[in-house]
Amino acid sequence: SVVLGILIVLTFLGVIWRRVIGQPFTWLEEVQLACMVWIVFAAGGAAFRTGNHVAIEVIVDLLPAKLQKLMEVLLSIVVVAVLGYLFYQSLGFIQMFLKSGRSTSMIKIPYALIYGIAPLSYVLMVISYFYSIITGVKSEAKEAASDNE
Repeated sequence: SVVLGILIVLTFLGVIWRRVIGQPFTWLEEVQLACMVWIVFAAGGAAFRTGNHVAIEVIVDLLPAKLQKLMEVLLSIVVVAVLGYLFYQSLGFIQMFLKSGRSTSMIKIPYALIYGIAPLSYVLMVISYFYSIITGVKSEAKEAASDNE
């Protein structure tokens, strides 16, 4: 929420500054990039925790109850495997940025800092995923469908 607020305020000020004074913030795009990356990765865990991640449940819902349970286990394995793979790959990218010392051109924000949230985000996604399974969190679409029945 804080990063989203910063993004909104800086973008608004950037537009006003450019229109009124005629001098745009030359560094604004770099800060906007960092804010967007942090917002997206930080929201990943919340999406899993609340059941609002992208899911195509139509086919699984058509299966018999025993097969649905089996599919849930298989899907859990796939989700954890994919998130584990992404976690591993993100560590490589962070390590590359640290070794190269690469940073943004205007205000020198290290790319390792910008993308440093990725590994933490993947860990939080796995934790949130299992939390949602244990507590029985349903997606908003499933809750709406069960309310209409």
